[in-house]
Amino acid sequence: MPTAPPLILIVDDNLDAREMYGMYLQHEGFRWTEAVNGHDALTQTLVEKPALILMDATMPRMDGWEAIRILKENPVTKGIPLIMLTAHAFQEHRDRAAQAGADAFLAKPVLPDQLAAEICRVLKIDSPQKP
Repeated sequence: MPTAPPLILIVDDNLDAREMYGMYLQHEGFRWTEAVNGHDALTQTLVEKPALILMDATMPRMDGWEAIRILKENPVTKGIPLIMLTAHAFQEHRDRAAQAGADAFLAKPVLPDQLAAEICRVLKIDSPQKP
C-alpha cells in the first residue's frame, strides 16, 4: 500500500507566499498545510504532525526564530526538520536561524526546483513518492 506524500507546514504571514509555495510543493508531489505566524505554527505542528516545516522569519505575534526555538526545545516536535525560508538573506540571519535550531536556510525568492530539492535533502528522500 503506497504511503502518503510528506506533509509540509508552510508558515508565513503573507497569503500569496503561502499559496505560491503550496502550489510549488503540490506540483512536486508534496502535501501541504499552512499557518499564518509562529504562534499558529506551534499549534498546527502538534495537530498536523508535518514531516517538515518551512518557516518565515518576520511575522506578527511570534516570529520564526522564536517559533523554531520553541519547537526544537519541545520533545514532541524537536525531531521535525525546519527550513527557514525568508527574505532576510544576510549571513547574520543564517547564523540566527542555525542558533534557533533550523536545519536549513533558504533565501527568498527560491525557485520551485530549489525548494523541492532542499526539502528532499533535509528529509533524506529522493522524491515525495519515496519517503
